Amino acid sequence: MEIKENSSARGRPRAFDADRALDLALQVFWRKGYEGASLSDLTQAMGINRPSLYAAFGNKEELFRKALDRYNQGPASYACDALNEPTARGAVEKLLAGVVNLLTSPENPCGCLLVQGALVSGDDADPIRRKLIAERASGEARLRERLERGVAEGDLPADVDCADLARFLCAVIQGMDVHVTTGTSREELWRIAQMAMRAWPEAEPVAAPAG
Repeated sequence: MEIKENSSARGRPRAFDADRALDLALQVFWRKGYEGASLSDLTQAMGINRPSLYAAFGNKEELFRKALDRYNQGPASYACDALNEPTARGAVEKLLAGVVNLLTSPENPCGCLLVQGALVSGDDADPIRRKLIAERASGEARLRERLERGVAEGDLPADVDCADLARFLCAVIQGMDVHVTTGTSREELWRIAQMAMRAWPEAEPVAAPAG
């Protein structure tokens, strides 16, 4: 989407690609977090001035929310894809693989936006902190629902506590994010994912009918 940029210079306003600008803003928020990303950081990266930012995206909070939507629809879209796998185990394996790929891709800033972006302390940033907490809770709820479907379909034992299992897996994923920011390698993250799958509760095979 092309938008005309406001300019104090005479002549026609300069156009800019709003989609490209949003992608660049996402990179800044991803690297620096919500509070760490200043308006100067954002406008410099996006190649626009502040009036154009406000006109196209609203204020900084609204820009972050739009960048978060772009993140969920782009780099983090693997999560929704994973939950569509035909088995619960396959869904979780694909989810963990997606996490490792996201966290270690050289094309991405280090870490996960949902975790890094939530490193806020000021009162002004509290709506963003609450938004990111809600995003993580929503992701955990979707995972729990997929596990419950696995129980219903016989992929998981009937006595599995799906809420506890979803919480455990989300704790593993968030822990991987913390570890990668301190230098944990891709191979080490894979081993964490493999260790998590060793805790997977296997359903008992259905016995063949007698006779």
